Amino acid sequence: MDLNGDGKLDILSGSYSRMGAATMAGLFHVIYGSEDGFQKAQSLVGTDKNPLIIPIVEGKDRITKAICTRPTAVDWDHDGDLDLVVGNFEGTFYLFRGKGKGTFAPSPELITCEGRELRVSGAHSDPFAVDWDGDGDLDLVSGSAQGGVEWSENVAGKGKEPELRLFKRLLKAAGHGIAAKDEPSSSTRVWVDDVNGDGKLDLLVGDNAIINHPAKGLSEAEMLEKKKEWQEKIDAVMAEMSKAPAAEDRRPRADLSKKYQELYRSRDEFMTEERTGYVWLYLRK
Repeated sequence: MDLNGDGKLDILSGSYSRMGAATMAGLFHVIYGSEDGFQKAQSLVGTDKNPLIIPIVEGKDRITKAICTRPTAVDWDHDGDLDLVVGNFEGTFYLFRGKGKGTFAPSPELITCEGRELRVSGAHSDPFAVDWDGDGDLDLVSGSAQGGVEWSENVAGKGKEPELRLFKRLLKAAGHGIAAKDEPSSSTRVWVDDVNGDGKLDLLVGDNAIINHPAKGLSEAEMLEKKKEWQEKIDAVMAEMSKAPAAEDRRPRADLSKKYQELYRSRDEFMTEERTGYVWLYLRK
C-alpha cells in the first residue's frame, strides 16, 4: 500500500495507547517506505496536525468505541485519495476521509447501514474492503472477537460511495473464548485475496486459538461437560452486557463486568489452557 503517493510501499497498523491518566485511545501508525527500506513508525495525524482518534463523549460513550482494532486504506468515496476505514473494540466502523498524500480529515464519520450504525454481530470490528460479490463495487468483510467472518454487501453500484447492508455470515463464529480444533477460534482477523490464482477470492483468517486441557483429576469428557455449562453462563452475561446502558448509570454494567470476571476465573476449576494462533485458508469454490 502506497499511503502518501510517493511510489514506495508503506505499512499501516492500528494500536491503542493511554492518553492521560485514565483514557485509552486508538492510534493509527504508518511505517513509510524509503530508499533504504522503511522509516521509523509514526502516528497518522489529521489536517489539524493532531493524531487521528475516534472521539468519545465522556459520560455517554464507552471507551471501547475509541480503542481501534484495524485501519484499512482504500479509496472509499472514489475521489482519487486513500481514505481510512477503521474498526474498534465496540464492533462499529468509522471513516476518516483522505485529503491526499497521506493526510486525513481530523474527524471521523460513523459508517451506517439503513439509518443506524453498521456493526458486526460480536465485538472488535476488523474491516477489509473488497469486491466480494464481484459486482464492481467495494463491500466490507470483517472478523470479530467472537470469531467467524462476516460480509456487508454494498448496493450503491460501481463508482459510488458504498451503501452497505447488514452483515451476513460467511464463516460461523466459534464464540468468545471458545477453543476450536477444526476451524478458526475467536478474535478473527481476515484478509481476502486470490491465493491459488483461479480467479476467485479466497479467505485468509487468523485467530486467537485456545487449547484446553482437563484440570487435574478430570477426564476430557468431564471437562467438556463443565465447559459447556460455563460457556452458557458466559454467553448470558455477554448478552446482558451488550444491552447495558453506557451513559448515566454505570452500575449495572460494572456489576455485570464483575460477574464476568468471576466466571472467567472459575475456568481454573475444570480446565487449564494454552494460547496460540493459527492462519486458516478457505479456497472459494
